[in-house]
Amino acid sequence: MSFVTKDLLINFLFILLALFLVQMFYLIKYAKKIHWWKDRYIAVFPILAIIFCLLFPVNGAYVPDDYRMDLRRIPYILGTLYGGWPLGSLLFVFILLLRLLIGGYDVGFLSTLIALPILSIPLFFITKYFLHFSLKNRIIVSTCLSVIGSLLAMLVSIFVLHVTSIPISVWVQFAILDVAGMFVITILWEAIRANLLVLQRLMKAEKLEIVSHLAASISHEVRNPLTASRGFMQMLQEDEKEPAKKRYISIAINELDRAKEIIDDYLLFANSAPERNEKMNISEEIHHVTHIMTPLANMNGVAIDFTFDEEVKFFVMGERRKLQQCLINLFKNSIEAMQNGGTLTVKVTKEGGAVIVDIIDTGCGMTQEQINRLGEPYFTTKEKGTGLGTMVSFSIIHYMKGKVSVSSVKGKETCFSLEFPLCE
Repeated sequence: MSFVTKDLLINFLFILLALFLVQMFYLIKYAKKIHWWKDRYIAVFPILAIIFCLLFPVNGAYVPDDYRMDLRRIPYILGTLYGGWPLGSLLFVFILLLRLLIGGYDVGFLSTLIALPILSIPLFFITKYFLHFSLKNRIIVSTCLSVIGSLLAMLVSIFVLHVTSIPISVWVQFAILDVAGMFVITILWEAIRANLLVLQRLMKAEKLEIVSHLAASISHEVRNPLTASRGFMQMLQEDEKEPAKKRYISIAINELDRAKEIIDDYLLFANSAPERNEKMNISEEIHHVTHIMTPLANMNGVAIDFTFDEEVKFFVMGERRKLQQCLINLFKNSIEAMQNGGTLTVKVTKEGGAVIVDIIDTGCGMTQEQINRLGEPYFTTKEKGTGLGTMVSFSIIHYMKGKVSVSSVKGKETCFSLEFPLCE
């Protein structure tokens, strides 16, 4: 094994170390429930990998002293693809500054100064769509970018800066290890992301299971005395003559009604599995819910944009009442998110063997951390919410063998995308 291969393998180990630290970061965060550890802190780990790669470059007779050959592009490319353009911009500036600080204004820095911006053009363009690609396509894209980065480094060095002392065999070793390293690191990172996703779902499932048992055991017993208390208070209100006492009784009745709504949500969550499956045209159900929610939308200055086409029929299996309840909850959340008015857009499309329902509002939006916690009991972004409505909706979608994904831009819009299997 040549010195070039050994030095590049050491670089690869430094990148693996940073990846291991990322995994430990997330495991500790979720296991210990350390909420002040933000996801943006993972920017530290690609920065560490870049530092170690630049500090321990290839050493050998074939590589000039003023030129550094290393695998810094791997953490740069992956950090940009998974962290987005803000992290990519930070890494871009950091690489240039650190390279200038370590080696000065030499031929190696000029190579980086020319090749890195050229590589960054397609990289920054792709990063907007990268996380929406399939796993296979993400691996292919990251590997292709590594190939482009290796070729750029070689071509700029040889044909622009005339660095001819490095043999082609060394360039070949570098390109092979750079591309192979990118391929392996991408697969490992995807495995870590999948494990973390499973961990999040397990933690959320534990919470929901506790809530489900609680709902099934005490909800009926609590609702009955609430109903009786409300009835007697109504009788007192009718007989009461003093306006002040009448107003106090009215407030108490309203609070009892709110408590009853919470209990009803618990009951619906505990029994969110469909009692009877029936074939439904999902466009008709959305049209029905739109009519129900129109008065609330008008009160909040919100226009509901949904075009109902009787010719287009997408059938799904489930219980009509519970599907309507799910849509009402999501519509209500979207309308209340638009405090200054706006437009609630509903789209129904078909993709393969599934029907996609997109519910898009022009409200206040959410951060990624808030999106990750959606569906947890008592987590809400509203001042007077409980989070139970969203929890119930997600549970109904799950029992209908559907999927829900949420995308949002803070201060601009939020999109709830519901995917249900088609029933032909």
